Amino acid sequence: MEYWKNYYNNGNIKSEGLFINGQQDGFWSYYFDNGKQEKTGFYKSGLETKYWTFYKNNGTKEKEGHFVNGKKVDWWLFYNNMNKVNRKCQLKNNQKNGYCLMYKNEKLVSASKFSEGKKIKTWTDLAAFKKENKLSDLK
Repeated sequence: MEYWKNYYNNGNIKSEGLFINGQQDGFWSYYFDNGKQEKTGFYKSGLETKYWTFYKNNGTKEKEGHFVNGKKVDWWLFYNNMNKVNRKCQLKNNQKNGYCLMYKNEKLVSASKFSEGKKIKTWTDLAAFKKENKLSDLK
């Protein structure tokens, strides 16, 4: 097991984390060349796993969600420039698969359903969306 730190030419840290048996393993942090956090998350045997958070180069969140065996899965949150959630999407094998909910000013404004990355349907009438999909408690 070795702890690694990589640096940019300007001296700022680029990434840091563990290598086990020659592969990234455990918690890793990555940084932009301006020193701000770029992304954080876990590896297992060189593949992304568990929860990851990605940031824009100004330090605000870009997106966050789960990986399994290097693939994006489950619900992912996507953020606007005000650091507020503007989309929540279900992913499987790095593709939208399930619902994708769009927000404006923290209110649900539309929804779409996807299968293996292809859009099946979009709703802007949220009452119809909730009724059709049995999601009465959705906010």
